[in-house]
Amino acid sequence: MFSNASNFVHGVDKVFLIIGGISLFFLLSFTALMIYFIIKYNRKRNNKAVQVKDNTLLEVTWTTIPVILVLMMFYIGWQGFLPMRQDPKNAMHVKAIGKMWKWTFEYSGNKQSDTLFLPINKSVRVDLVSLDVIHGFFVPAFRIKEDVVPGKKNYCWFIPGQVGDFDLFCSAYCGVSHSYMQAIIRIVPQEKFDKWLAALPVKKEDTNLGHKLLEKNGCIACHSVDGSKLAGPTFKGLYGSAVDVTTDGVNHKIKADSTYIRTSILEPNKDIVNGYPQNVMKSYKGIIADKDIQLVVDYLKTLK
Repeated sequence: MFSNASNFVHGVDKVFLIIGGISLFFLLSFTALMIYFIIKYNRKRNNKAVQVKDNTLLEVTWTTIPVILVLMMFYIGWQGFLPMRQDPKNAMHVKAIGKMWKWTFEYSGNKQSDTLFLPINKSVRVDLVSLDVIHGFFVPAFRIKEDVVPGKKNYCWFIPGQVGDFDLFCSAYCGVSHSYMQAIIRIVPQEKFDKWLAALPVKKEDTNLGHKLLEKNGCIACHSVDGSKLAGPTFKGLYGSAVDVTTDGVNHKIKADSTYIRTSILEPNKDIVNGYPQNVMKSYKGIIADKDIQLVVDYLKTLK
Protein backbone atom coordinates (compact mmCIF):
# COMPACT_ATOMS: atom_id res chain seq x y z
CA MET A 1 0.00 0.00 0.00
CA PHE A 2 2.85 2.42 0.85
CA SER A 3 5.42 1.09 -1.62
CA ASN A 4 5.91 4.60 -3.08
CA ALA A 5 5.30 6.64 0.06
CA SER A 6 8.87 7.96 0.04
CA ASN A 7 12.09 7.58 -1.91
CA PHE A 8 13.58 5.38 0.85
CA VAL A 9 10.94 2.65 0.91
CA HIS A 10 12.53 0.34 -1.69
CA GLY A 11 16.05 0.67 -0.28
CA VAL A 12 15.02 -0.07 3.31
CA ASP A 13 12.75 -2.94 2.27
CA LYS A 14 15.53 -4.44 0.17
CA VAL A 15 17.91 -4.46 3.15
CA PHE A 16 15.20 -5.91 5.38
CA LEU A 17 14.37 -8.73 2.96
CA ILE A 18 18.03 -9.66 2.38
CA ILE A 19 18.95 -9.71 6.08
CA GLY A 20 15.65 -11.36 6.97
CA GLY A 21 16.15 -13.99 4.26
CA ILE A 22 19.69 -14.81 5.43
CA SER A 23 18.48 -15.06 9.04
CA LEU A 24 15.56 -17.30 8.06
CA PHE A 25 17.86 -19.56 6.01
CA PHE A 26 20.19 -20.14 8.95
CA LEU A 27 17.32 -20.53 11.39
CA LEU A 28 15.77 -23.31 9.32
CA SER A 29 19.17 -24.89 8.52
CA PHE A 30 20.36 -24.98 12.13
CA THR A 31 16.99 -26.18 13.38
CA ALA A 32 16.98 -29.04 10.84
CA LEU A 33 20.61 -29.89 11.67
CA MET A 34 19.83 -29.86 15.39
CA ILE A 35 16.88 -32.24 14.92
CA TYR A 36 19.05 -34.52 12.76
CA PHE A 37 21.79 -34.66 15.43
CA ILE A 38 19.25 -35.31 18.19
CA ILE A 39 17.92 -38.33 16.29
CA LYS A 40 21.25 -39.64 15.00
CA TYR A 41 23.16 -39.33 18.27
CA ASN A 42 20.38 -40.28 20.63
CA ARG A 43 21.69 -42.07 23.74
CA LYS A 44 19.39 -45.04 23.06
CA ARG A 45 21.47 -45.88 19.99
CA ASN A 46 24.39 -46.59 22.34
CA ASN A 47 26.81 -44.55 20.29
CA LYS A 48 29.96 -43.88 22.28
CA ALA A 49 31.27 -40.35 22.29
CA VAL A 50 34.50 -40.00 20.34
CA GLN A 51 37.06 -37.26 20.85
CA VAL A 52 37.32 -35.19 17.65
CA LYS A 53 40.62 -33.54 16.81
CA ASP A 54 40.70 -29.98 15.49
CA ASN A 55 39.92 -29.50 11.83
CA THR A 56 41.61 -26.44 10.35
CA LEU A 57 39.53 -26.41 7.16
CA LEU A 58 36.28 -26.61 9.11
CA GLU A 59 37.30 -23.86 11.51
CA VAL A 60 38.41 -21.53 8.70
CA THR A 61 35.16 -22.23 6.84
CA TRP A 62 32.82 -21.50 9.73
CA THR A 63 34.77 -18.32 10.52
CA THR A 64 35.11 -17.02 6.97
CA ILE A 65 31.50 -17.51 5.86
CA PRO A 66 29.94 -15.54 8.78
CA VAL A 67 32.51 -12.74 8.36
CA ILE A 68 31.65 -12.45 4.65
CA LEU A 69 27.92 -12.49 5.39
CA VAL A 70 28.20 -9.85 8.13
CA LEU A 71 30.32 -7.58 5.92
CA MET A 72 27.84 -8.03 3.08
CA MET A 73 24.89 -7.15 5.34
CA PHE A 74 26.78 -4.12 6.64
CA TYR A 75 27.52 -2.98 3.09
CA ILE A 76 23.96 -3.19 1.84
CA GLY A 77 22.76 -1.53 5.05
CA TRP A 78 25.29 1.27 4.59
CA GLN A 79 24.17 1.73 0.98
CA GLY A 80 20.61 2.23 2.20
CA PHE A 81 21.57 4.48 5.11
CA LEU A 82 24.06 6.83 3.41
CA PRO A 83 21.51 8.61 1.15
CA MET A 84 19.39 9.35 4.24
CA ARG A 85 22.16 11.65 5.52
CA GLN A 86 22.71 13.49 2.22
CA ASP A 87 19.84 15.94 1.89
CA PRO A 88 19.62 17.94 -1.35
CA LYS A 89 20.57 21.62 -1.23
CA ASN A 90 17.25 22.63 -2.78
CA ALA A 91 15.16 20.77 -0.19
CA MET A 92 12.24 22.53 1.45
CA HIS A 93 12.91 23.12 5.18
CA VAL A 94 10.42 22.39 7.96
CA LYS A 95 11.12 22.27 11.69
CA ALA A 96 9.52 19.48 13.75
CA ILE A 97 9.33 20.35 17.45
CA GLY A 98 8.76 17.51 19.88
CA LYS A 99 7.64 18.04 23.45
CA MET A 100 5.69 15.90 25.89
CA TRP A 101 3.43 14.80 24.27
CA LYS A 102 2.86 16.63 21.03
CA TRP A 103 4.42 17.38 17.64
CA THR A 104 4.42 20.93 16.25
CA PHE A 105 5.69 21.91 12.79
CA GLU A 106 7.13 25.28 11.83
CA TYR A 107 7.26 26.61 8.26
CA SER A 108 9.03 29.62 6.81
CA GLY A 109 7.31 32.89 7.59
CA ASN A 110 6.89 31.98 11.29
CA LYS A 111 3.90 29.73 10.61
CA GLN A 112 2.96 26.72 12.75
CA SER A 113 0.74 23.67 12.37
CA ASP A 114 -0.12 20.51 14.29
CA THR A 115 -0.29 18.59 10.99
CA LEU A 116 2.74 18.23 8.74
CA PHE A 117 1.49 19.30 5.30
CA LEU A 118 3.94 18.59 2.47
CA PRO A 119 3.84 18.71 -1.33
CA ILE A 120 4.23 15.48 -3.28
CA ASN A 121 7.44 14.73 -5.21
CA LYS A 122 9.43 17.51 -3.53
CA SER A 123 12.53 17.06 -1.36
CA VAL A 124 11.83 17.96 2.25
CA ARG A 125 14.33 18.38 5.08
CA VAL A 126 12.82 18.15 8.56
CA ASP A 127 14.97 19.73 11.27
CA LEU A 128 14.34 17.92 14.54
CA VAL A 129 14.12 19.80 17.85
CA SER A 130 13.15 18.63 21.35
CA LEU A 131 12.08 21.03 24.08
CA ASP A 132 12.30 18.54 26.92
CA VAL A 133 13.33 14.86 26.70
CA ILE A 134 14.44 12.43 23.99
CA HIS A 135 11.79 11.74 21.36
CA GLY A 136 11.84 9.74 18.13
CA PHE A 137 10.60 10.97 14.74
CA PHE A 138 9.16 7.75 13.30
CA VAL A 139 7.18 7.48 10.06
CA PRO A 140 6.76 3.75 9.30
CA ALA A 141 5.31 4.28 5.81
CA PHE A 142 8.32 6.43 4.83
CA ARG A 143 10.84 4.07 6.51
CA ILE A 144 12.13 7.08 8.48
CA LYS A 145 13.20 7.01 12.14
CA GLU A 146 15.51 9.57 13.74
CA ASP A 147 16.24 10.53 17.35
CA VAL A 148 15.11 13.95 18.56
CA VAL A 149 17.52 14.86 21.36
CA PRO A 150 17.34 18.08 23.41
CA GLY A 151 20.32 20.33 22.74
CA LYS A 152 21.48 18.31 19.72
CA LYS A 153 20.95 19.15 16.06
CA ASN A 154 19.50 16.37 13.91
CA TYR A 155 17.40 16.08 10.79
CA CYS A 156 15.86 13.70 8.29
CA TRP A 157 14.88 14.18 4.68
CA PHE A 158 12.73 12.40 2.13
CA ILE A 159 10.72 12.85 -1.04
CA PRO A 160 7.02 12.04 -0.59
CA GLY A 161 5.79 9.97 -3.50
CA GLN A 162 2.18 9.26 -2.64
CA VAL A 163 -0.78 11.51 -1.83
CA GLY A 164 -2.56 10.75 1.43
CA ASP A 165 -2.28 10.79 5.22
CA PHE A 166 0.55 9.00 7.01
CA ASP A 167 1.07 8.39 10.71
CA LEU A 168 3.92 9.98 12.65
CA PHE A 169 4.82 8.44 16.00
CA CYS A 170 7.31 9.03 18.79
CA SER A 171 9.60 5.99 18.91
CA ALA A 172 11.34 6.83 22.22
CA TYR A 173 9.52 6.40 25.54
CA CYS A 174 9.07 9.97 26.76
CA GLY A 175 6.69 9.74 29.71
CA VAL A 176 3.25 8.65 30.79
CA SER A 177 1.44 9.82 27.62
CA HIS A 178 4.12 8.63 25.19
CA SER A 179 1.63 6.48 23.25
CA TYR A 180 -0.53 9.55 22.54
CA MET A 181 2.31 11.49 20.90
CA GLN A 182 1.10 11.11 17.34
CA ALA A 183 0.59 13.39 14.37
CA ILE A 184 -0.47 13.23 10.74
CA ILE A 185 1.73 13.86 7.71
CA ARG A 186 -0.57 14.95 4.89
CA ILE A 187 0.88 14.75 1.38
CA VAL A 188 -0.96 16.87 -1.19
CA PRO A 189 -0.36 18.25 -4.71
CA GLN A 190 1.86 21.34 -4.91
CA GLU A 191 -1.04 23.68 -5.76
CA LYS A 192 -3.06 22.56 -2.76
CA PHE A 193 -0.03 22.87 -0.50
CA ASP A 194 0.66 26.43 -1.68
CA LYS A 195 -2.94 27.46 -0.93
CA TRP A 196 -2.83 25.82 2.50
CA LEU A 197 0.47 27.48 3.44
CA ALA A 198 -0.74 30.89 2.26
CA ALA A 199 -3.87 30.54 4.43
CA LEU A 200 -1.93 29.34 7.49
CA PRO A 201 -1.88 32.19 10.05
CA VAL A 202 1.40 33.60 11.30
CA LYS A 203 2.34 32.35 14.76
CA LYS A 204 1.51 34.90 17.44
CA GLU A 205 4.52 36.01 19.42
CA ASP A 206 4.33 34.98 23.07
CA THR A 207 4.78 38.23 25.01
CA ASN A 208 4.36 36.73 28.49
CA LEU A 209 7.88 36.10 29.78
CA GLY A 210 6.67 33.74 32.52
CA HIS A 211 4.88 31.51 30.02
CA LYS A 212 7.91 31.56 27.72
CA LEU A 213 10.10 30.41 30.61
CA LEU A 214 7.75 27.53 31.38
CA GLU A 215 7.71 26.46 27.74
CA LYS A 216 11.47 26.81 27.37
CA ASN A 217 12.11 24.54 30.35
CA GLY A 218 9.49 21.95 29.36
CA CYS A 219 7.16 22.66 32.29
CA ILE A 220 4.04 22.89 30.10
CA ALA A 221 4.59 19.28 29.04
CA CYS A 222 3.75 18.01 32.55
CA HIS A 223 1.61 20.85 33.95
CA SER A 224 -1.42 21.99 31.96
CA VAL A 225 -2.70 25.56 31.97
CA ASP A 226 -6.32 24.62 31.24
CA GLY A 227 -7.12 22.39 34.21
CA SER A 228 -6.51 19.03 32.50
CA LYS A 229 -4.51 16.42 34.43
CA LEU A 230 -1.06 15.53 33.14
CA ALA A 231 2.00 14.09 34.85
CA GLY A 232 1.95 16.98 37.32
CA PRO A 233 -0.71 19.25 38.88
CA THR A 234 -2.32 21.83 36.63
CA PHE A 235 -1.20 25.45 36.82
CA LYS A 236 -4.75 26.71 36.37
CA GLY A 237 -6.07 28.19 39.61
CA LEU A 238 -2.95 27.09 41.47
CA TYR A 239 -1.74 30.42 42.83
CA GLY A 240 -3.38 31.30 46.14
CA SER A 241 -5.14 27.93 46.49
CA ALA A 242 -4.79 25.44 49.35
CA VAL A 243 -2.88 22.38 48.18
CA ASP A 244 -2.87 18.97 49.87
CA VAL A 245 0.76 17.88 50.11
CA THR A 246 2.96 15.37 51.91
CA THR A 247 6.11 16.75 53.54
CA ASP A 248 8.49 14.31 55.25
CA GLY A 249 5.69 11.74 55.38
CA VAL A 250 3.15 14.13 56.94
CA ASN A 251 -0.03 15.11 55.08
CA HIS A 252 -1.09 18.74 55.42
CA LYS A 253 -2.40 21.71 53.47
CA ILE A 254 -0.13 24.43 52.17
CA LYS A 255 -0.92 27.73 50.51
CA ALA A 256 0.36 27.99 46.93
CA ASP A 257 2.06 31.34 47.34
CA SER A 258 5.37 32.66 45.98
CA THR A 259 7.39 30.71 48.56
CA TYR A 260 5.64 27.43 47.71
CA ILE A 261 6.16 27.93 43.97
CA ARG A 262 9.83 28.78 44.47
CA THR A 263 10.32 25.70 46.64
CA SER A 264 8.53 23.51 44.09
CA ILE A 265 10.89 24.70 41.37
CA LEU A 266 14.13 24.38 43.34
CA GLU A 267 13.17 21.46 45.64
CA PRO A 268 10.42 19.58 43.78
CA ASN A 269 10.52 16.54 46.09
CA LYS A 270 10.00 18.48 49.33
CA ASP A 271 6.24 19.07 49.20
CA ILE A 272 4.63 16.32 47.11
CA VAL A 273 1.08 17.04 45.97
CA ASN A 274 -1.18 14.18 47.01
CA GLY A 275 -2.04 11.88 44.11
CA TYR A 276 1.24 12.48 42.28
CA PRO A 277 4.42 10.39 42.46
CA GLN A 278 7.71 11.52 43.98
CA ASN A 279 11.05 11.86 42.13
CA VAL A 280 9.49 12.66 38.77
CA MET A 281 10.39 16.33 38.46
CA LYS A 282 14.03 17.39 38.47
CA SER A 283 15.34 20.37 40.42
CA TYR A 284 15.78 23.59 38.43
CA LYS A 285 18.29 25.00 40.88
CA GLY A 286 20.96 26.79 38.86
CA ILE A 287 18.76 26.57 35.75
CA ILE A 288 15.99 29.04 36.55
CA ALA A 289 17.24 32.21 38.25
CA ASP A 290 15.40 33.89 41.13
CA LYS A 291 14.32 36.82 38.94
CA ASP A 292 12.87 34.36 36.43
CA ILE A 293 11.01 32.51 39.18
CA GLN A 294 9.22 35.76 39.95
CA LEU A 295 8.19 36.01 36.29
CA VAL A 296 6.74 32.50 36.56
CA VAL A 297 4.86 33.48 39.73
CA ASP A 298 3.43 36.56 38.01
CA TYR A 299 2.23 34.40 35.12
CA LEU A 300 0.62 31.81 37.42
CA LYS A 301 -1.33 34.60 39.09
CA THR A 302 -3.13 35.19 35.79
CA LEU A 303 -4.32 31.56 35.47
CA LYS A 304 -7.59 31.78 37.37
